[in-house]
Amino acid sequence: MKRGCCRRGAIMEASRKALVTGANGHIGNNLVQALLQRGYQVRASVRDAGDPARTRSLPEGIEIVSLDVRDEEQFVRVSQGIDVLFHLAATYKNYTASRAEAEDMVRDSIEGARAAVMAAARNRIRRLVLTSSVVTIPLVPRGGPATTEADWRTDFVVPYHRGKTLAEQEAWKLAKEHGVDMVTVLPGAILGPGFTRGTSSTDVIESIRLGGMKNGAPNANFPAVDIRDVVEGHILAAESSAGGRFILCNDRLPQLAELARLAHEVDPAIPLPGKLLPDFALALGPLFDWINHKTRGAPRTLGPEFIAAVRGKEWTMSNQRARRELGWRPTIPLEQSVADTLATLKSLHH
Repeated sequence: MKRGCCRRGAIMEASRKALVTGANGHIGNNLVQALLQRGYQVRASVRDAGDPARTRSLPEGIEIVSLDVRDEEQFVRVSQGIDVLFHLAATYKNYTASRAEAEDMVRDSIEGARAAVMAAARNRIRRLVLTSSVVTIPLVPRGGPATTEADWRTDFVVPYHRGKTLAEQEAWKLAKEHGVDMVTVLPGAILGPGFTRGTSSTDVIESIRLGGMKNGAPNANFPAVDIRDVVEGHILAAESSAGGRFILCNDRLPQLAELARLAHEVDPAIPLPGKLLPDFALALGPLFDWINHKTRGAPRTLGPEFIAAVRGKEWTMSNQRARRELGWRPTIPLEQSVADTLATLKSLHH
């Protein structure tokens, strides 16, 4: 399916060709736009290209294709003639309602990463940029040392953390076996505009908007990064000769209470955060999360597994490798990220 390809005369046959999987997600929507602006020819995959709900957010001037990322043969067909493969597609949920849902998410992550590497190998794609996550990096006890790309999560209490970690490790194993030039980017919790449905990261802001922290804020920090900086990191990773893993997060990782205060500054109708909750009170987080969901329609963001993973710990990851080897740096202030996230959330509710 072509979408207005003939309208963009600036795109030349000799330009680089990119495939973006999960093109209708938060990163995908923004990355496709940025690639077009830089002269790439873009092929964008969604689960069903015939479903207008999955394609309406995508711009003119691209080719849209259907892809089940777990299907290696389909992945190979869709990625033929591509120079750079951006594999973004994955289910992103910190909260899962059942064990079956959790296991499906883990399996989808691993199978999708495996198929992406094999498609890159079989089609001799110049570079594979695989989107991982900072959840593959361990949290440390408060006041602990900074973590880097050399550190890997070993506790798999949260299914999403397990899925992303095992998927990236499987991808590295296969990439080395098959000689695939792969780089992985590890974004933090992505805020900012350009999403058409909530994510686990924007759901935190939505919960704050609906009063989820007015009775108390968890003593936890938030590895924030803006979508515009994440997109720039993906493109730098594709165009650089540097390899390996790259953490993309802000220089300073705010407390959840700070996010709530910033949201209140944007919209005074949003309640200020209550007092900082002691660690033992975090066990009540899933209950308050459920109450906020039932009474205000807030998205579920906290399960007992997530609380167990973060209690008494914090994110301390460093973005220095991305700064040094990619020339990347975060440019969007947290205040702007929060404001733009709130504006997008409000537009989705109208």
